[in-house]
Amino acid sequence: MKKLIAPALMALSLTAPAQAMDLTELTDAERAQFRAEVRAYLMENPQVIMEAVNQLQQREAEAQAQADFTLVSDNAAAIFEDGYSYVGGNPDGDLTIVEFMDYRCGYCKKAFSEVEKLVNGDGNIRFIVKELPILGEQSMVASRFAIATKIVAGDEAYKSVHDALMSFNGDITQTSLSRLASSFDLDTDAIQKEMDSAEVTAAIANTRELAQAMQISGTPTFVMQDELLRGYLPYDQMKAIVAEKRD
Repeated sequence: MKKLIAPALMALSLTAPAQAMDLTELTDAERAQFRAEVRAYLMENPQVIMEAVNQLQQREAEAQAQADFTLVSDNAAAIFEDGYSYVGGNPDGDLTIVEFMDYRCGYCKKAFSEVEKLVNGDGNIRFIVKELPILGEQSMVASRFAIATKIVAGDEAYKSVHDALMSFNGDITQTSLSRLASSFDLDTDAIQKEMDSAEVTAAIANTRELAQAMQISGTPTFVMQDELLRGYLPYDQMKAIVAEKRD
């Protein structure tokens, strides 16, 4: 009976072929003995279970990475050339980073200064902002205001408003947004009028549709060249990924 244990444990470790042994050919007594032997082996060698779990997790991570690579490839035009999202950094940079963000997202705010440090310090990164308001009405209002600012006053004004909103910790209201616009000497009335326009609505709807197609359910989410990265990434990790992409 002990001769049966090795191939069974190979199956448990996810490395043996599925046909390593056929338990249906065992008698009830042999099956009970086999189970007892397996249990005894695992109790004596519990690391085998962790090895199997770790290998399964590695395979799942590799499968997810490949699936995400395909999602980026299949949606490349909408990700990198949508015609309405803000493009900053170096527009002619050799590497593109895209961030799906929400102004009410704590991790987006945490990532903000680190993304700025990376983009500004590198000097050769094209940086695209995807407005993805998913955290309630204040998120939606903030995104509409930022996009309307871009339409009315241009990219430089958008960047100023974007940076201010990423650093803002109070309630986002029409009053607070008016004060923000005034602080940059922007045409508040024109921006507020534009906020409910079809163009702004379409920009948000299109980005939301893209996020759904790419199975993005949270912010921040980054696309770094050909790789989809879900969640907050610290500066050092982002910098390392950029260096890896260039190599």
